[in-house]
Amino acid sequence: MKSTLSIAALLLTSASAFTTQPVAFAPSSTTRTTHGRSSQPTSIIVLNASKNKQKIASRSKWAETRGYGSADDDASSEDGAGKAAPKLIIAGAPASGKGTQCEIIKEKYGVVHLSTGDMLRAAVAAGTDVGKQAKDFMDSGKLVPDEVIIGVVKDRLDETDCVESGWLLDGFPRTPAQAEALATAGISADCFIFLNVPDEALIERVVGRRTDPETGKIYHMTFSPPEDEEILARLEQRSDDTEEKVKVRLEQFHANVDAVKGSYTDIYVEVDGTKKPEEVSATVMESIDSVLV
Repeated sequence: MKSTLSIAALLLTSASAFTTQPVAFAPSSTTRTTHGRSSQPTSIIVLNASKNKQKIASRSKWAETRGYGSADDDASSEDGAGKAAPKLIIAGAPASGKGTQCEIIKEKYGVVHLSTGDMLRAAVAAGTDVGKQAKDFMDSGKLVPDEVIIGVVKDRLDETDCVESGWLLDGFPRTPAQAEALATAGISADCFIFLNVPDEALIERVVGRRTDPETGKIYHMTFSPPEDEEILARLEQRSDDTEEKVKVRLEQFHANVDAVKGSYTDIYVEVDGTKKPEEVSATVMESIDSVLV
């Protein structure tokens, strides 16, 4: 059995990525989030996308070694024959482990994993009607309004892969207005999963994180520090990974998610995100299985 320290290190590593946030693009080299804060240049977004691929690959490998994907996929598909395609929503604060659970859910159930940022960019690239509307706001440096975002989401969920395989909305809806707009658009979910982790633990996870700029690998100075002195010397901390800034983000997150929960009381499932990743996954999958018919 792994030591307590090893398990803590695994939990910190797997929970390392921040939740994806919807973004609105300005015509310059910078972007703005839907909260109106300045974000990163386009070139850095591309770099981060590459790093995220590495994180996803690592999470997928973690899931496969524990039997959540790959070799078990065919058996899972057979076991799930005749079941409705899952329609899921997952929410969790930064560093709650949501990214890891999304990968496991995707591997286990074959659902389409969706974030609003990805859907907006895809709609714009495809030149859909709502994508063109979104682009107009992006090009003028304005935030994309909820009605346009909902249109983008609805169009994406109507596509064949989502209809046949099911979908997993990652961190959306973020506000009561968005939840109401989803319902008005006729979009309903089977299960709303909330990963609950105390703020103190989240702050500790975030503040101690460091990234290797050459490999994109994320370390933690307390739970999983690098053994190589050369790597240690080049590690970088994100500018917003300070206790003060994390507390602000958590306040905003709680204000929004607490209100959103009220729209999904009948399908709401709260999961203890402080447990071992495999225990969290077991609870999540049990909750999903219970609503699939």
